[in-house]
Amino acid sequence: MLLYFIVPFKGKNLVLLAASLLFYFYGEPIYTLLMLATIVSSYIHGLLIDRFRGTFWSVFFLWTSVITSIGALGFFKYSDFFIRNVNSLFKTDFELLELALPIGISFYTFQTLSYTIDVYRGEAKVQKSLIRLATYVALFPQLIAGPIVRYTTVEEELSHRTHSFENFGYGVTRFVIGLSKKVLIADTLGALAQTVHGMEEATVAAAWIYAVAASLQLYFDFSGYSDMAIGLGRIFGFHFLENFNYPFISKSIAEFWRRWHMSLGTWFRDYVYIPLGGNRVSKGRWLFNTLVVWFLTGFWHGADWTFILWGMFFAAFLMLEKFALNRFFAKLPRVFSHIYVVFAILISFVIFSANGLTGAISDLGAMFGAGGIAFWSSETAYYLGSYALVLLVGIVGATPLVKNAVLKVKETKTGAVVCDILEPVFVIVMLMIVTAYFVDGSFSPFLYFRF
Repeated sequence: MLLYFIVPFKGKNLVLLAASLLFYFYGEPIYTLLMLATIVSSYIHGLLIDRFRGTFWSVFFLWTSVITSIGALGFFKYSDFFIRNVNSLFKTDFELLELALPIGISFYTFQTLSYTIDVYRGEAKVQKSLIRLATYVALFPQLIAGPIVRYTTVEEELSHRTHSFENFGYGVTRFVIGLSKKVLIADTLGALAQTVHGMEEATVAAAWIYAVAASLQLYFDFSGYSDMAIGLGRIFGFHFLENFNYPFISKSIAEFWRRWHMSLGTWFRDYVYIPLGGNRVSKGRWLFNTLVVWFLTGFWHGADWTFILWGMFFAAFLMLEKFALNRFFAKLPRVFSHIYVVFAILISFVIFSANGLTGAISDLGAMFGAGGIAFWSSETAYYLGSYALVLLVGIVGATPLVKNAVLKVKETKTGAVVCDILEPVFVIVMLMIVTAYFVDGSFSPFLYFRF
């Protein structure tokens, strides 16, 4: 960071690129070559698409860029999934490749695809500097777990960006808030989820506590990482788009997906759903488009049938909303649509977090008392009481209540002064608490690293 701010602007991208490559190399030495190959491929394809614009060859090079990128992602992420299913279906015995999943490949593949596709569409200028394009792809704040930063979002800032104390201060604050969400809330909720899920005497109440804890853990873990990425990006003068907007307050599943993992949702909308025809097609075609997008959304998350089932779960609800549920809930108070959405989300993330389809069936069965399991037990009461505070913090923190309260206080002159004084104190205290947790705790990777 010191070196970055010392060198002239012409050298800043080079410092960021070098730091990003070292950062990635520290965790994935051999796969750094894969990422570099992806960058060079996208760079060359971008130049060729632009060079032959308006001809058959421009389309040809667009498709070779897509096939190359998707091919690498498919080979490293999904090879064993297909081999297992072929072996199961045809009773064959093909050996698994057992490849380690390159960190961040799902994210940087989609970023390079957005670049070449936008160059082809004329929505982005071809990047003639390999250093700038490599900096965009390898930029360490969001490299390994998102958000998916579109090339057009940072196109101008790769060449011209502003550095200021205001940006730096905002970036540090946002980073610490994200880190605190991950370490203090997500990890604690994860411990609760793991504990109640592994109870010897399963209960219906424990299954629902697990559903709530696992869902909130995923939200605070991933949104915390996104906050950290946005904060680090701002320190270096980049304005990444928001990735979460309080999704648990949604009144429909469609609204939930406009608020949850927004960078992924808009990516599939712009590069898959709309090119397929979107919703300006016949009813049958719209159903097909929806199924394709949500199959791919689920499959993008992981090489397991649980993720495909998770995607299809949302596709089913989006169809039901379009044809029936929206009209039904429009006649009722809004609280009912909110309850319906929260219920559906909890079910979905139990499927998402399950250990295979068998695990998903078992977890969902426990939530509805399958096998005659008890509703309550003293052990359930003990863990609920022990974690009640963090559950309350998680539930309140998943709504804009705290943010709105702070903004309300800032509307007054005295309140604004008090907030200006307390904010840096709050950031320092939170950083100290998080550091204490790190010293006392164990390794806890971000959940989205595995995607």
